[in-house]
Amino acid sequence: MGQASNNVKRILVVEDEPAIGEVCARALRAEGFRVDVAGNGKVAQDVLIKKNYDLCLVDIRTPEVNSIELYQHLVKEYPGSLNKLIFTTGDVLSGNIKAFLEETSRPFLPKPFTPDQLRAIVRTVLGLNQAVLDKQRV
Repeated sequence: MGQASNNVKRILVVEDEPAIGEVCARALRAEGFRVDVAGNGKVAQDVLIKKNYDLCLVDIRTPEVNSIELYQHLVKEYPGSLNKLIFTTGDVLSGNIKAFLEETSRPFLPKPFTPDQLRAIVRTVLGLNQAVLDKQRV
C-alpha cells in the first residue's frame, strides 16, 4: 500500500455494508480522491497486491478477514502504510475493540459519522489542506 504514482490521492474503503461504502466513496470522490471499495478484508488484501493507496479506511468488523487480521497483514506486508490507516466502528465500547484501537494508535471514526467528519479525518491523516484539494479537483 505504497503511495500512488500521481498527485491524485487514492483511497481504499473497506466496508461490508454497501450503502455505507457508497456514501464514503461519494463523499471522498467529491473531494477529488480516487476511491475503490472492498466489501471485506480478504478483497482488500487482494486489491492491495494490485494497487497502491495513499490511505485505507477500514471498518472494524468485516467478514472473511476482519480489521485486526487486515492490520496484522499490513504490519507484515506494508509496514510503511500503517500511518495512513483510519478505522471506522460502531463498537468502540467492547473490550477487544477498544484495546485494539488503543494498541494501534490509529484514528477512528465512530459510526454513525457524517460525510463532513469523514472528509475532515481523511484530510488530517493525509496532511492536506483545502488549497491542495482544490488543485486535485481541477
